[in-house]
Amino acid sequence: MEITTWYLEQTDAALIKKGGEPTVPVDVVRAEIPSPELSRFLYTAVGGDWTWTDRLPWTWQQWQDHLDRPGVETWVAYVRGTPAGYIELDGSQPGAVEVTYFGLLPQFAGKRIGGFLLTTALEKAWSLRTRWPDLAPVERVWLHTCSLDGPTALANYQARGLTIYRTETEPAPTTLPTDPPGPWPGAHRPR
Repeated sequence: MEITTWYLEQTDAALIKKGGEPTVPVDVVRAEIPSPELSRFLYTAVGGDWTWTDRLPWTWQQWQDHLDRPGVETWVAYVRGTPAGYIELDGSQPGAVEVTYFGLLPQFAGKRIGGFLLTTALEKAWSLRTRWPDLAPVERVWLHTCSLDGPTALANYQARGLTIYRTETEPAPTTLPTDPPGPWPGAHRPR
């Protein structure tokens, strides 16, 4: 099995193409207090079905150290008080903001939240310096996705105005689980 990774970027905020309105009311709120517990919950709840495993071995302190860095932000989408998805931004690289993680909890897919949340992610990335004035001006917003990610991820990124600047194809690691771990291993929730 091979995994294809696409690297996408946007070099001007004017290139953002807004997504449609969600079918349910959505509030997107910044988690202003870095919280390893919240971030790990969102990471596993959103990424468990897509084999996000790189941060699973992180300790509480590793999460805290990452979240404490200037320019790292977590934004949570809520539907009627329930977390529906999230955005993690990392503006610690001079001139660039990476959308490090982005996605929805499974029960909120198909409600047009993804395009709306990605538009919000890009707007927040481009305006990061207003919240972190000591950082360099944002010249580029970027992210990557791969063939293990959700089936609409790449199309959503391109529809919001991001363009592919690099593609890599590599053999899948031998440590890749045969089934995605889900939000918690062994849960076997219905799909």
